[in-house]
Amino acid sequence: MTNAQRPIDAIEPAEPGSRPAVLRALRSPGPVDLLAAEKAAATLLTSLGVDVDTEGMRGTPGRMARAYAEMFGPQPFDLTTFPNDEGYDELVLARSIPVQSVCEHHLLPFVGIAHVGYLPGERIVGLSKLARVVDMFARRPQVQERLTQQIANWLRDNLSPRGVGVVIQAEHLCMTIRGVRAADAATITSALHGHLRSDAAARAEFFALAVNGLTPTRS
Repeated sequence: MTNAQRPIDAIEPAEPGSRPAVLRALRSPGPVDLLAAEKAAATLLTSLGVDVDTEGMRGTPGRMARAYAEMFGPQPFDLTTFPNDEGYDELVLARSIPVQSVCEHHLLPFVGIAHVGYLPGERIVGLSKLARVVDMFARRPQVQERLTQQIANWLRDNLSPRGVGVVIQAEHLCMTIRGVRAADAATITSALHGHLRSDAAARAEFFALAVNGLTPTRS
């Protein structure tokens, strides 16, 4: 199989509390065919009146195809978890994780940051894996609402924490450079599970730390 036809494998889910499992991107409709994508990109640009025969544009269809293949191709990783030997029961939060995705409606990028937190149960997760999970679900045609929920659901199902919280703030180019052209507009979405959803104090603490980076006042 050539680099032009690279299959995207299905995910191998990890059982809650299990040993680390190798995760791959969710299944796409078919293999990646860069040669076909390059031809399609050239056709699209030509149909839009763009001259692709100039020196500067001659390689653009291929670069365009490779760029979208990269944006739609998350990297495999190991879900590294460890026993929560000390019984840590406070919030674990990774703030300002970069988010780079593509709006499924116009195939224009949306970029921003994610704040991902959880209340540990029997196991804790390697902190870099929180960023890996964000990347895994971001690298495909997406909507921000679904992306936020997918990250939260995946951590709930694979880590079995007492609570999960995810907040994403992003700028959508389909909104800022076309259509309404609302420059500097930001979209914020959130998803909560478990104790972070049901307990008002825990919920407030999560949002204070995640969104504002504040130390909440305890009564």
